[in-house]
This record gives sequence, structure tokens and C-alpha cells, in this order.
Amino acid sequence: MRYWLILLTSLSLNALATDLSVYSPDKQIKFTFSDHENLAKYRVDYKGQAVISPSKLGFTFKTAKPMYRDFTLNEVSREKQDTRWQQPWGEDRVIRDHYNQLTVKYTDINDATNQFSVTARVYNDGIGFRYSVPSKAPRAITRELTEFTVVNSHTATAYWIPGQGYDRYEYLYNETPLQQVSKANTPMTIKMGSGVHVAIHEAALVDYAGMSLNRDVLGRLVADLSPRSDGVKVVKQGSFTTPWRTIQIGENAVDLINSHLILNLNEPNKLGDVSDWINPGKYVGIWWGMHIQQYTWGSGQKHGATTENTIKYMNFAAKHGFDGVLVEGWNTGWDGNWIANSELFSFTQSYPDFDIKKVSEHGKKVGVKLIGHHETSGGITNYEQQMVDGFKLYQDMGVEQIKTGYVAHGQNLKRRDSKGIMRYEFTDSQDVVNHFIHNVSTAAKYQLSINTHESVKDTGLRRTYPNWISRESARGQEYNAGWAAPNPPSHIPYLAFTRMLSGPMDFTPGIFDLDYPRFQGGTAEHGISEYMRPHTTLAKQLAEYVVIYSPIQMAADLPENYEAKPKPFQFIKDVPTDWEKSIALQGEVGDYIVIARKEKKHRHYTGNDWYLGAITNEDSRTVTLDLDFLDKGVQYEAQIYQDGKQADWRTNPYDIEITKQRVNHKGQLTLKLAAAGGTAIRFKAL
Repeated sequence: MRYWLILLTSLSLNALATDLSVYSPDKQIKFTFSDHENLAKYRVDYKGQAVISPSKLGFTFKTAKPMYRDFTLNEVSREKQDTRWQQPWGEDRVIRDHYNQLTVKYTDINDATNQFSVTARVYNDGIGFRYSVPSKAPRAITRELTEFTVVNSHTATAYWIPGQGYDRYEYLYNETPLQQVSKANTPMTIKMGSGVHVAIHEAALVDYAGMSLNRDVLGRLVADLSPRSDGVKVVKQGSFTTPWRTIQIGENAVDLINSHLILNLNEPNKLGDVSDWINPGKYVGIWWGMHIQQYTWGSGQKHGATTENTIKYMNFAAKHGFDGVLVEGWNTGWDGNWIANSELFSFTQSYPDFDIKKVSEHGKKVGVKLIGHHETSGGITNYEQQMVDGFKLYQDMGVEQIKTGYVAHGQNLKRRDSKGIMRYEFTDSQDVVNHFIHNVSTAAKYQLSINTHESVKDTGLRRTYPNWISRESARGQEYNAGWAAPNPPSHIPYLAFTRMLSGPMDFTPGIFDLDYPRFQGGTAEHGISEYMRPHTTLAKQLAEYVVIYSPIQMAADLPENYEAKPKPFQFIKDVPTDWEKSIALQGEVGDYIVIARKEKKHRHYTGNDWYLGAITNEDSRTVTLDLDFLDKGVQYEAQIYQDGKQADWRTNPYDIEITKQRVNHKGQLTLKLAAAGGTAIRFKAL
């Protein structure tokens, strides 16, 4: 009798369970909320097959009642939208925002005041969902319970880097079975056994902690928020809405790159018309010389940021059509252990051998902007106390862009609380997330754009704050300077399908000195030729300008190295940084990537030319491309910069073949990529 009672009760609960679904506009993606067994859950299907099986939703709090068990589900509203909006700068000028939306409410069956809502937006390229929690009292979140239970995880491959790590996001990518993932940063890309690709990330990270993913004992991926210094994940003073949890879905890997999901889930531009002060472009700078030990950031005989050296760089920039010169190490605070001495930095006081007024006036004379630099070493409070003065100084000097830096490891960004107590935070803890937004929004008041290094990951906030013009948030070119193990050939083919899904990256491409004879080191496993030099051919360095998107691109090498190779340097001078349209054409995660972009009509760019970049990993390969992305009825001169027949990054990285041929949209091109090589093409409209 007892057995039948339990069975009938179970059947009764299932009979009362609710499923509420919403489809993408093309009907290929289905998102479903449920309250089976009175648990708040969701699932995702793609083309009739499960991608994410039922996965938990909810929260636990420090003192308030938890939200996940003993909840029932009700529909609140449905909406749909199909609009277009324009970016002031970007990979694509016009973006379509086309989705169907469902908002539901989960209510505690034992306490009707304990409730939360979830809104799901379903696009043709994926889904985003976020929580809204009503509250009159403060809440301290100890866990967000969101799960991502990938179907058939034992057949899936994950591409990931560690979450909440010592080196922030600056890691080489792992390619492992999904079941071997430990704690992963997002975006994390997954190739399912069926070949379908998904990428898990978040959008609109505002006043909240960044999300990593933990794999639990059952193989599920579970949200793990970066903790504050007090161990709590997020503190809210009343009702709150979380960032969007995002799942991009593609039939193949390049579909993920062609997605605009992350941008569409962010709020529109808050700054209004920025066309007269936010300027995409290219720059050179006093930076690489420090990494290769030719200059120093600190004062002394090798000090890089001198008035004389800056004027030399400005003259080079003016001669070759660059927009600006970045100067690092101009301000006091760099002497000694600058990483540990963050509170010694001044953001207004220059070293005696750097005359900021003189270099600014020279820049105006030759038509080149000074690009500012604020290194904080993770000293949040020290920077915030001086931020406005630093911005005013730069505004007075005609500066339009500032590169900021936060070189601090692990949970070691320093801020003082309201009582003056020093607190130590992660790059993506709630208070530091708020600092980055404060920095960008304050900069906008002085018509300054921010390029953040050692930054919180991108979540699409460039739509809301278009002066957040770029960021690093990954292992960039600096690791190829000889002081660390260089990035392997597969690094960019991984970045394109992972980190780059989140937004622009200031990778600092264009290294032309690939020998590094000054380094005589190495290890037993790595000889000097393989260990100390960049794992790249010269042609690949050119291709990076198209493959790695950023509206500001640096020609990172020393001026003399470009002047020694004027023919390949011409591509860097020609390539724009702002685009009308971008298309990822071919590629596989970690193997290779081919991207084409059409220039946007801007300044001296006609808006008629296309550019293409192709990069491979350590395997040489031949890639055949249809040129149907080119405009119909237009003839083009294809100016092709590709690996020469003898090109090899180990023994002959400089072998480059520069040719021209006439093409149109009906044609094909065959690209031969050397190991760690690439191809860069300008399709010049005739």
C-alpha cells in the first residue's frame, strides 16, 4: 500500500509539472523552462535534438531562503523583435537583432514571497537567459546554481583555459574531452559528438561577479562566480537582474564567429553620437622595446619614454600614415618592483626626460596623436583617487585614447573599503567589475577611449560604452618577446573560436624581427630557434591584422624593422581597422581560420575593398576558397601576401611571396599555408 501511495504521488507531481517553451525565429532552437519535481530547470534543443539536457536554475544566499527547490512555474510574458542597429565601429556596421522572448516566474510553493523570474531570448544563433530577483532587503549571493548539462558529454571536446587563475585569462588553450574540464573560464567552446559547436559565455556583466564553469562529479558544468574578498560572491541592496547566460550554437565552428548574440544582449549605446571623438585606427608605440629589453619602463640610461624617442616615433608614424603613438613608462612609479608597488604610481607626474606638452605639440604639428598609458599594477584605489586628474591632463594634451593596465596576479587587485581596510580581489570580482565600468564611463566624460589590458573579459559592453574600444584579456603578442615560452602556432586558431567570440582583442600584431639573435638561451627540450622566437612566419604576422579583430591595431615592432622590409609593411599600412562586413569562411578550432572583411567607408578608405586573413597551426595546409563573398559585378586586383615555397617558422620565417592577380566573385583562390604560416590579401576594387 505504501509503495502505491509513493507511486501515485510521483505520478501526480509529474502530471502537474509545467513545460514552457520558446523557439528561435527559424524554429531550429527550442528553449524550455520546467518545474518537474518542483525544481527550477531549463533545457535547449537544436534541430530537434537535445543540446543541453535539463539543467538547474537558482541561487543560494548567505541569510535569505534559497531559490531552486519546491518551486512552481508560471508564464509572465512573450515578446518578439526584429530590428537593426548600427555600430559606431565594429566587425559589421549593421547588426540584426531578431529574437523571440519568454519570461517566466518561479514561485516557492511554501512561501509565495520567495520568487524569481527568468527571461530567455532565443535567436537563430543561440540563446541568452537572465534572472530577475525582487527584493526589498539586501542579499548576499553565495552561489548561483545555473547548470549547463551538455548532452552526451562523454563524446564532446572542450576548448578552454582555467578560470580564476593566477594569470587572469593569459593561458594557452586546452583541448580535452569535456569530462576532463576542471574550472574553466568563459567563453568556453565545445564540439559535440554530432559536430555541432556551442560556446558558453555571458553578456552584459554589470555590478555582478564574472562567471567561470566548474565540472561537478556528475559531469555537469556549473556556474562559479568569482568571490569578493569576504568570500561572498555578489552583494545586492535590493532587487537585481543578473548578466545574461549565453549559449551560442552553430552547425560548424565558423558559425560561432559569425554570431552577434553577445552584442545583441547588451544595452544600446549610452554615449550618444561619438563619431567626432572615437576614432578607429592604427598606432605604433614605445612598448615592444621594453619587452625585448632594448628599453626600460623605469628611469635610467635605457629609459624608453623620453621626449626624443617619442618624437622619433611620431615622425615615423606621420611618414607611414599611422594615427597615434603609445608611450608607456612616461609617468613616475616604474622604478623598482612596480608590480608590487602599485600605490607609488602617479598619473600626472612625468619623468624628467619626458615633456608631455612638447611631445603633444609635436604630434599636432605632424598629425599624430599621443596615446596615453595608465598602468595601475592592480592598485584600484590609488588609480581611482587620481583618475579624474589623469583624464584631465590627457584631455588638455589632445589625447583621445588611453591604454590601461592591471598587472596583478590571482586575487591580488587592491582596493580600500569604506573603512580604509585593504581588500584583495580577482579581476572579475564584483567590485573590480564595477571599477572597470566606472573607469570607462568616467573617461567618456572627457571624450577618452579606453583600451584595457589585464582586464575583465569582454561581455559585449562595447555596445553600451563604445569608448571601451579594445582590451587584452588573453595571452597576447608580448609572450613572444623571449621572456616566456612563446605562443604555439595553434594559439590564434584557438583564440578565434574562443576568446574572440567575446569581442575585440588588442593582440598587438606585426612583429617583423623573427630571429632574436640577442637571446642565447634555451632548454634541453627547446633549442633557441624553436623556444625563444615567435612561432610564426612573416606572412602570418600580416594575416593577424584581419583575423584578430580590434578597431585599434598596433604595428608592434620597432620602426627600423619595418623600414627594412617595406614591401610586406605595405599591407599593414593599407589594412583598415573598421569594417562594413565580416565573414568567417572556413576553419576548425585550434587548426586554422580564414576570415574576410569589407572595409567601411571612412576617411581615405573608399568602402569598396575587401581583405582576407588565413592562419594555420603547426600543420601546413592548402585551403581552397570560393570568392563569392566579393561584390557581384566588381573586378578586383588581389594583392596576395603568402608564405613562400621555402617558408618555415623554424628555419626561414621571412620567405614571403607577394603577387597580384585579377579576380571576381565567381572565382576561386588556393592558399598554401606553411606550418605556423598565413596569407593576407587585399582585394582592391578596380
